[in-house]
Amino acid sequence: MSATRSIDAAVEALCGDLSSIRAPRGTELNARSWSTEAPLRMLLNNLDREVAERPEELVVYGGSGKAARNPEALRAIVRSLLTLGDDETLLVQSGKPVGVFRTQPAAPRVLIANALLVPRWATWDEFRRLEALGLTMFGQMTAGSWIYIGTQGILQGTYQTFASAGEKHFGSTDLSGRTILTAGLGGMGGAQPLAGTLAGAVILCIEVDPTRIHRRLETRYLDEAAESLDDGVARVQAAAQEGRPLSVAVLGNAAEIVPELARRGEHFDLVTDQTAAHDPLNGYVPAGLTVEAASELRAADPEEYVRRARESIARHVEGLLEYVRRGSYVFDYGNNLRGEAEEAGVEDAFTYPGFVPAYIRPLFCQGIGPFRWAALSGEAEDIAAIDRMLLELFPEDRALQRWLSDAPERVAFQGLPARICWLGYGARARAGLAINELVRSGEVRAPVVIGRDHLDSGSVASPFRETEAMRDGSDAIADWPILNALLNVAAGATWVSVHHGGGVGIGNSIHAGMVVVADGRAETAERLERVLTTDPGIGVLRHADAGYEEAIEVAERTGLEPPMRPSAGG
Repeated sequence: MSATRSIDAAVEALCGDLSSIRAPRGTELNARSWSTEAPLRMLLNNLDREVAERPEELVVYGGSGKAARNPEALRAIVRSLLTLGDDETLLVQSGKPVGVFRTQPAAPRVLIANALLVPRWATWDEFRRLEALGLTMFGQMTAGSWIYIGTQGILQGTYQTFASAGEKHFGSTDLSGRTILTAGLGGMGGAQPLAGTLAGAVILCIEVDPTRIHRRLETRYLDEAAESLDDGVARVQAAAQEGRPLSVAVLGNAAEIVPELARRGEHFDLVTDQTAAHDPLNGYVPAGLTVEAASELRAADPEEYVRRARESIARHVEGLLEYVRRGSYVFDYGNNLRGEAEEAGVEDAFTYPGFVPAYIRPLFCQGIGPFRWAALSGEAEDIAAIDRMLLELFPEDRALQRWLSDAPERVAFQGLPARICWLGYGARARAGLAINELVRSGEVRAPVVIGRDHLDSGSVASPFRETEAMRDGSDAIADWPILNALLNVAAGATWVSVHHGGGVGIGNSIHAGMVVVADGRAETAERLERVLTTDPGIGVLRHADAGYEEAIEVAERTGLEPPMRPSAGG
């Protein structure tokens, strides 16, 4: 068989059938080195049926967040990764491979840009016009950068948010006896029930798609499904009275159920939402429609669909505003629900805050954010070995200790075994070097990919989410994610990406991602230390520049001082 036919056969075996894609496991290489095998496996892992929401459409999560533009582009990416050399770099333009250049071994093997539009043209309408022409795709955050690890990817961050809300409002991170109302059990929202119970709370989750409820029950992210709204409320009330953690799903539309619960006067301590409202065409089902009927309307009359979706979002937010008036602690969870409601005429939609300024920004000031890794071996024991190492490495980090003690028992892997934890400046480099040593010693059987969510300390400009209400008013300054990407290229990340619109929709964010491979080599240790220092370091400097005292103190204490000394208070 010729080399070309052999490559053709390999491509067909790896991704010819979109319904059965699965990342290779073990120590045998398909590509020419681990630096190209790693992006190959993670791309395919994103499209594993255990991981992706609609792999046959290449959709990973978040309404329409894709891993590749179309099946032909996917096959071309896979072919390129199989043959890419260690001194070459593959360029991927919105899910389509467009070139391979000779660079150098220390350069990234893949550079990705997704959905970037000139600002004046950065609207959903223009994006969809270009998408229909086959010229672009929506990469969400980690879908188009090939480092999505399933719902676990947002799980600890959701837990961290709930726990921080408890500490701020109730004086304790333990939410035992407290109740949470939310909606959305998709790729991101599906983390909410488990995160809520890990924090000790009772959580009622509204979901319009019965298949998502079933999936969360199967993967043990959700405890129970109610027979009706009344049944769900009764289960929540009983568990709260007993101080017993419990997650309950109710099948229905949040635009109908949230206002109804508010009208009844049903109390919840915390109220939020994580539907895919950032994309009203693909992510939010209008009230009065089943999932199937919504799909038919979306195809037949997209303008009418968006009009009805925004009308429903407005009703949903009006219900949330009623909870604000009733004294519940309501927060936006970064899906642009408020922005879409304001577009639909709800003038006071931004009455309640986003989760970052309300609870997470002090962590961002320290460079702390959602750090993650995946075992390319496919062996769960490799993740267990890293868990044990991190428990020993960071004995003083109580949140991490609790998380790594609970996660092995409570979190089901999706696709390649993976883990996430929130680590900051200094700690990430220590963790990366320790993981590399486990690979070198053979305690971990194969290389490990180390990355993070784009929702991170210094990698995003998103005025409705991560950079909402910055102290110096720099919410919309998008220089920082671009500098983050450039810095990660210079430091030697294995692949680097820049995206538009993730989390909150086209026109509302610019963000960057990076992944670096720990393969056990000494030269890799140097690369890991550089990347895992510079990446969170720019987050510290971004917040120090904005005048946050916590970030200024971290910069001074660690010697990460900027050329122009920032002043506290902006």
